[in-house]
Amino acid sequence: MERRDEQSISQSMSRVAEKATSAVTNRVKDGQFSETERKERMETSNLMEQILSRDNLNRAYLQVVQNKGSEGVEGMKYTELKEYLKENGENISEQLRTSKYKPQPVRRVEIPKPDGGIRKLGVPTVTDRFVQQAIAEELTSIYEERFHEHSYGFRPNRCAQLAVLKALDIINMAELFHELL
Repeated sequence: MERRDEQSISQSMSRVAEKATSAVTNRVKDGQFSETERKERMETSNLMEQILSRDNLNRAYLQVVQNKGSEGVEGMKYTELKEYLKENGENISEQLRTSKYKPQPVRRVEIPKPDGGIRKLGVPTVTDRFVQQAIAEELTSIYEERFHEHSYGFRPNRCAQLAVLKALDIINMAELFHELL
């Protein structure tokens, strides 16, 4: 009886894990890029130009706005980013292109934990989050396909919980196999 409960929980968790894993945002695997475009993206000699492309910067902007988040040390809200980029976008791009961009300090925030401890967070500025997202978008599209299928750390729509679920599935399959012998 207990074994069946474990199996049904594991199967339910597997379905959740499969759905989350299938939603990986790797545009290369989704076929958004042709083979030629994929090869060009793998070429990193023009990486900064790829990062600073209008399409990539638009994706980064949309992701920062979708994520919302708190203000950093500059006090700018994510809703103010569009106007800020209209006025300062070219300057930021030029600073990145010439390696003169300097991220701002992060705002330190302490979040109380349920057990009475404190979790310390660093909140970057909205502009720094935009720059980080633009870089992450391009690096993910280049390197995501090189990761092993069973790698879960710091990957889109993957997490430690999914890795544990996968490990439980493997353990349960091994136990089931041994029971059949």
